[in-house]
Amino acid sequence: MMLVTTPTGQIGGRLLDLLLDEPETAGRLRVIARDPARLTLRARERAEVFRGSHSDPGLLAEAAAGADQVFWLVPPAPGAESVEGHFRAFADALCRVIGDQGVRRVVGVSTLGRKTAVDAGQISASLAMDESIAATGVHYRALCPPFLMENLLGQAPLIHDHGVFHLANDGGRVLRTCATRDIAATAARLLLDPSWTGQEDVPLVGPDALTPEGMAEVMSEVLGRPVRMRPVALDDFRRALLDHGAGEAWAQGVVDMVRAQDEQGFYGAGVPSTPDTAPTGFGQWCEEVLSPAVRG
Repeated sequence: MMLVTTPTGQIGGRLLDLLLDEPETAGRLRVIARDPARLTLRARERAEVFRGSHSDPGLLAEAAAGADQVFWLVPPAPGAESVEGHFRAFADALCRVIGDQGVRRVVGVSTLGRKTAVDAGQISASLAMDESIAATGVHYRALCPPFLMENLLGQAPLIHDHGVFHLANDGGRVLRTCATRDIAATAARLLLDPSWTGQEDVPLVGPDALTPEGMAEVMSEVLGRPVRMRPVALDDFRRALLDHGAGEAWAQGVVDMVRAQDEQGFYGAGVPSTPDTAPTGFGQWCEEVLSPAVRG
């Protein structure tokens, strides 16, 4: 039996669909969802649904009872008082279940940057969570993408109205990318394959080595209109996060994360592409995902 967390998210939702497409191999499915109404009808009919957060040790223990595999993703929490504490609460709940209930295998969403990222906000917290999970001895695959293309989707109205998008990353530095569809597909492949054991990172790096300014050029080509990347100073970015409801700790963590991405290079030009796990190019993603969102 498999337990899927974040089943209504961009990654978890697509993963759940892929697992539902393979009922004989996937077997019984359980999901933990804060809002089960957001699940598809097919998911509600075929998966056992537990309402709540997978940071709740009691709920997680109930949902994981009898499960031998878990898909694990920690959702963002802009109001968290501590970035490290947020990830630690989720990690502690999972580690307790692994120890008490005999979960055999975990596929978790993490990030590039292991052994290189320092003081990198949410990235450092995610990597620390991996170490806690691995310390239990469970068979573990940490899915490690760089910058997610879908991070740009929220700016579709701005691109539509003004032909610009904002990023706090250095516009002239390569920022490697990955599409969430590729993360979901890789997670599904691992969960449906009973043969793997041990603990490994699985990099997911798309085929493009684009700077944010280069991304704007690709957007312009796909959309058939000029699009510019407008840089945002880190101090201004932090204020914008606070203005949109993030707490001090979360906003500072995001700023530290962006600074580390620029200065430490773990999402940069030296990172090799991984076509087996992340085949989607940025242009393809713009055509299939961003363009429909911009055009409405």
